[in-house]
Amino acid sequence: MATNITWHPSLSRHERNELRKQRGFTLWLTGLSASGKSTVATALEQHLLHLGVAAYRLDGDNVRFGLNKDLGFSEKDRNENIRRIAEVAKLFADSSTVALTSFISPYKADRQIARDLHAAANQGGDDPIPFIEVFIDIPVEEAEKRDPKGLYRKARAGEIPNFTGISAPYEAPEAPEIHLRTDQLSVEESVTKIMEYLHSKNLLPK
Repeated sequence: MATNITWHPSLSRHERNELRKQRGFTLWLTGLSASGKSTVATALEQHLLHLGVAAYRLDGDNVRFGLNKDLGFSEKDRNENIRRIAEVAKLFADSSTVALTSFISPYKADRQIARDLHAAANQGGDDPIPFIEVFIDIPVEEAEKRDPKGLYRKARAGEIPNFTGISAPYEAPEAPEIHLRTDQLSVEESVTKIMEYLHSKNLLPK
């Protein structure tokens, strides 16, 4: 733990929201590899940007090229991977940006840590940052059929250890804010359902 550090207050989140004319929050997309997380997140990001809403997508693979390039796929490294992403997503949301994260994030405890970080982000009297868990649900059999990166095939052959859904667990969300069966919904339908939820919670500009 770092010592001899002091938190320096800045603009309140309310002030930033007022100036940017939008509210920041985090949409946390979780699900198996090949479930469609990144595809849905990319389409949603594009849709929000076309509406004039500032949004940014944090993708599981992309982040491992930079911020988390020192991490592997052991349980400990997965825990740290998600902790770092939760902190980064919180900063984006605090800046009045919509943060979209598409990570397998297989453990309930790690996702709860991410949620708790957002709930605790209330310095200066600001409200907690909204955290919306989006379960991109697909049977593992269907994910294996898709397998665009050939990862399931390699995992079945023993070439990839600790592969979620095959040799490592995926703990499905019990009460996500949004539950999407992407083997039954198109990308467009998935985006529509997310947008309907956001409008119902008054999280987007009028």
